[in-house]
Amino acid sequence: MASLKDLLAQRAALDEQIAETKDRERSEAVSKVKSLMSEYGLTIADLSMRTAKVVKTSKVAAKYRNKATGETWSGRGLQPKWLKAAITGGAKLEDFMV
Repeated sequence: MASLKDLLAQRAALDEQIAETKDRERSEAVSKVKSLMSEYGLTIADLSMRTAKVVKTSKVAAKYRNKATGETWSGRGLQPKWLKAAITGGAKLEDFMV
């Protein structure tokens, strides 16, 4: 059975191997990405533009606002905690309308 000192030394060696492998694989990934970008004539702006089109969502205007903190809620989905707490404390939903 290994001693605590031996196990800690093994863990330190493994941590070092993990860090080296992570750095090497990250470097290889960056090289692959650069190569593909060069091959297809892509720029950073192209990557950002493509992502923005995929993620783009429409926002719903806020219907309720916490005047003390500025937090808002559109009225869709679950009521936020701040609004639930205020209503439980005696406030009315209409008190928070924008």
